[in-house]
Amino acid sequence: MPLIAIDVRHWRDFGYGTYIRNLVRTMAKIDCEFEFRLIARSEDVPELADLPANFKALPYDVSDRLRWDNVAFPWFLRQVKADLVHIPLNTVPWFLQRPYIVTIHDLSSLVYGFGNEAHERLHRMRFRRGLVRANRVIAVSESTRRDVQNLLNIPAARVRRIYNAIDGDFPEFGTGPDAQATLDRYQINYPYLLYAGSVRPQKNVARIIEAFAVVRGDLENHPRYKDLRLVIIGDEMSKYPNIRRAVLQSRAEKLVRFLGFLPAEALQAFYRSAEAFVFPSLYEGFGLPPLEAMASGTPVVTSGVSSLPEVVGDAAMIVKPENVFDIARGIKEVLLNQELRCALVERGFEQVRRFSWYDTAQQVLDTYREVLKK
Repeated sequence: MPLIAIDVRHWRDFGYGTYIRNLVRTMAKIDCEFEFRLIARSEDVPELADLPANFKALPYDVSDRLRWDNVAFPWFLRQVKADLVHIPLNTVPWFLQRPYIVTIHDLSSLVYGFGNEAHERLHRMRFRRGLVRANRVIAVSESTRRDVQNLLNIPAARVRRIYNAIDGDFPEFGTGPDAQATLDRYQINYPYLLYAGSVRPQKNVARIIEAFAVVRGDLENHPRYKDLRLVIIGDEMSKYPNIRRAVLQSRAEKLVRFLGFLPAEALQAFYRSAEAFVFPSLYEGFGLPPLEAMASGTPVVTSGVSSLPEVVGDAAMIVKPENVFDIARGIKEVLLNQELRCALVERGFEQVRRFSWYDTAQQVLDTYREVLKK
């Protein structure tokens, strides 16, 4: 049996972890001709014990953020004697032996940079080197596939688009435990717009706040939405002074709630109870949060850039992300047009069904076969 090694050290992460957990668990349900060695942190090994007999977890506790990992991880893999290695994010150790496959989730670190020219040049060199040497590159959207080709000049024949899907544990189509107890715990007793995700610059959160202030002013006498609030779930705001500045300049200090990261069950409750999910991002490799909102039965307002049109199809209100007033227009239409709201919810359910971890896993297994055959 061919032996496949997969780096699963980010098993518990939100973004990368969602991909790794669902891919591994779904492949484990598919009868295939491979043996798998999952390179995992020691604390995650027990969680992998219930996988089938052809999956075995191997403890390895060196972080991929350490320079030493460029030597230690390839050395560890030499003992494993894998026929193929799958790196599920672009942290490819410098001395990693071929053949290997890399999954690219986005190129935001190249598009937006670090603000330090030398650091950016080194990062780009390492990023590209990892992909140039890869036998195949998996891109999670057509937009990301184009970016890999155009920004890094990777040959199209070596880049394959394989979509993600929502977390397999995510309750679909508006189902799930009663959300009211969660809302009560956070003292949410008013209608609210929701944003969930990181608040890095490309996420455009400052413009969400500014657009919310416009909507709130326009609806100050509305019988339901005069008490409308904005709830932001994600990073700690102390890291992003521009976000706090946007709140102050919009005079929305008492109207915007920052809740930081929440447990999955709480996040799902907030999705289901929101009046709308607002996600006018400037750049997304795939854009999972809009799909999660759709699966929760919540209408979505998002932007028509990068991968988002692929992900949301015709199931969301599309706005221009650089225009605060167009974001506000989209939000108001979704709030006030009941027929539109119902249509977006129904189309959203259909759109979610187009993305399946079973399809993803089958295509990844096919990619393994293709590389091993060559």
